[in-house]
Amino acid sequence: MPRESVAATEVLKALSDPIRWNIVQQIAQEEEFACSVLEDTLPVSKTTISYHTKILTQAGLIEVHKRGRNYFYTLRRDVLRGVIDELWKLAPGPRLVESAAPERPAAPPAEEPRLAAAAGDTDTSSGLLTW
Repeated sequence: MPRESVAATEVLKALSDPIRWNIVQQIAQEEEFACSVLEDTLPVSKTTISYHTKILTQAGLIEVHKRGRNYFYTLRRDVLRGVIDELWKLAPGPRLVESAAPERPAAPPAEEPRLAAAAGDTDTSSGLLTW
């Protein structure tokens, strides 16, 4: 079943609150994030956490899964990428793109990112800057 598209304005509104931004940052660190962890890491009540996660869910940024008695959140990275793509259309320029190759250790800091020479550039083992 295809997911319905998410409006960039709704996502940006949801991310504009510092508590919700903090929630998204925490969820982004893991594949599944336990709801109970938010109670320990945020300076707000359970009710307030529930309010903020509801807004993030309605905006399409997170999904909620129940396993047993526990709830888990998953960040919808595809939604974030879609909003980034829409924003990028407003101010196009060089952009770092991820490769489909498996992850490898990061390059030493002294190395400069390289620009994609042409559309036929076949080196997909590192990030590329594209236009």
